[in-house]
Amino acid sequence: MMTSDKQHATHVRPRLIIAGTGSGAGKTTVTLGLMKALASRGLRVQGFKCGPDYIDPTYHTAVTGRASRNLDAWMTSPEYVCHTFVQAAEGQDISIIEGVMGLYDGKDPLSNTGSTAEIAMVTQTPVILVVDVRSMARSAAAIVLGFQQLEPELNIAGVIVNRCGSAGHYQIVKKAIEQMCDIPVVGWLKREDDMSIPERHLGLVPAIERGELDPLFQRTADVLSEGTDLNLLLKIAGAAPPLKFKNYIPELEQRQVPEQQQNQQNTEVEQEHQDHQEHQEHQKRQDDQDHQARPVIAIARDAAFNFYYPDNLELLEEAGAKLTYFSPIAGEGIPADADSIYLGGGFPEEFAEAIATNKLFLEGLRQAARQHMPVFAECGGYMVLAETLTDRQGVTFNMAGIVPAHVQMQTKRAALGYREASAVQDSFLLEKGDILRGHEFHYSTMTYRETDTIPYAYETKGMRGLKPEGYNSGHILAGYTHVHLGSNPEAAHRWVEHCRMYRQSKQKEVE
Repeated sequence: MMTSDKQHATHVRPRLIIAGTGSGAGKTTVTLGLMKALASRGLRVQGFKCGPDYIDPTYHTAVTGRASRNLDAWMTSPEYVCHTFVQAAEGQDISIIEGVMGLYDGKDPLSNTGSTAEIAMVTQTPVILVVDVRSMARSAAAIVLGFQQLEPELNIAGVIVNRCGSAGHYQIVKKAIEQMCDIPVVGWLKREDDMSIPERHLGLVPAIERGELDPLFQRTADVLSEGTDLNLLLKIAGAAPPLKFKNYIPELEQRQVPEQQQNQQNTEVEQEHQDHQEHQEHQKRQDDQDHQARPVIAIARDAAFNFYYPDNLELLEEAGAKLTYFSPIAGEGIPADADSIYLGGGFPEEFAEAIATNKLFLEGLRQAARQHMPVFAECGGYMVLAETLTDRQGVTFNMAGIVPAHVQMQTKRAALGYREASAVQDSFLLEKGDILRGHEFHYSTMTYRETDTIPYAYETKGMRGLKPEGYNSGHILAGYTHVHLGSNPEAAHRWVEHCRMYRQSKQKEVE
C-alpha cells in the first residue's frame, strides 16, 4: 500500500476531532448529530474513528453514506495514519473524527499512545471537547482547563457541553469556561432521555441496514443543530493547518536547469512523455490480463461476519488479489472460484443455528482445509472453525470441526486490549518471528481437546504479558486477535502470493 519516499506533500483537509472527557460523555451522540446535520446541508462528510473499534464506524457509514475509517497510531505508524486520512478525506467537504474513551485514554496511562490525543497531534486536527456538565457550574471550567494544560501541544479549539439542565445552566457553564479557558463553547445539549445511542449490541448491524436507527440519527441532528453554532464549527474545521507528512507516492522532482539546456531537455521530456504513454497503454493491457488471473479471496460478509478493517481489504487488493463476498447466514457456500477464504469477526453466536444448518458453507470450509487452501479466520471466524459453539442460552451447535476445540459463550468479557502478535511458526501470512499488531475483544472461550499439542499461531503481548494464541495448521490460520495488515503490509503480499500458488496448483490438476 505504501512505499517510502523522501518527498513531502501538503494537503488541505477541513477536519475536527470530537473527543470526550471520558467514556459516556456524549461524543458519539455529538459525532452522529454533527455528521447528520452537515450532511443535511448538502456537505460531503467523511467519518473516522480513533482506535480499533468496528461498531462506531458502522454508525458513521450509515449517516454519511461513506465508509468510515479507523485511525490508530499504535497498530500502524503515524505516517500510515496520515496517509489513510488524506486519501479517505480527498474530495470531501469536512472530516469528522470520533475519539475513543476520554481524550487522553489509550494503551499507556503514562503517555498519549493509542489515545485520541495522539491522533489529534498526528493529524494536526482541532479538538472539540464534549463535557458532561450535570450538577456542575464553574467547576466545568476547571475540567476544561485541566485538559488544556495536560498536553499544551494539543489544539482544543472548542467545547460542547452535554446534559445541561436548562438554557440558564448552559449560560453559566459557558461563561465560566470561556472566561478561564479562552476557547469558545460552541453548543450544548439538554438532558434528553431519548438521546441515548443504543448499546453496541449484537443486533446493531442488521438494525442499521434496515434503517431502524434513521429516526435516531435525525433526532441527534435536530437537537445538536438547535443548540450548536454549526457555522463556527465549520470555521474551526476550515482553520485546520495543511497536513504535511512523508509522501508515499513518488512525485516528479522539479529541478532548475540552465537556460541553454532547456531545449535539449524539452525534447527529452517529449520523448519520455511518448514513451510513458506507450508504457501506460501496455500496462493497461497487461493489467486487464492480470485481472483475469488474479487469485480470488472469498470473504464472508453479513450480519454474522462484518468486522473488517477497510485497509486490510484494500491492502489485499493492492497486493494483487480479487475480492469476492458471500453470506453464510443467507445459505451461501464458498464461491467456486475461491483461492483463499477470509472469515472476519462479528457475531456468529447470534446466528449459530443458521450457520450450523448451512451444510454448503461448513462442508466448503472442510473441503478447503483438505485441499490446503489458505484460510484466515479472526475471532468470530475462528469460533466457526471449531467443532461446536455453545451460545449464551446453553444451546450447542455443530460448526466446521476444523479446529479441535469447543467454543463457550459467557456473560463476562474474556479479553480486551491491544495485541502485538509474533508468529511462532511459518504460515501463509507470516514467517516465524514476523509481527502484526491488532486488537482482541470477545466474550467467548476456546477450549481445545488436547492442550499439549496445540499448533499455536502467535505469541501475543498485551497489558498482562505474553500468551500463546490461535491455531496454525495445514494452511489454516486463525485466532482471536483482529490484526491490522497496515502494521506489516508485507503480510498481505505473502498471503496473496500463497493464493496465487494455490491457484496455479489447481490449474495444473485440471490440466
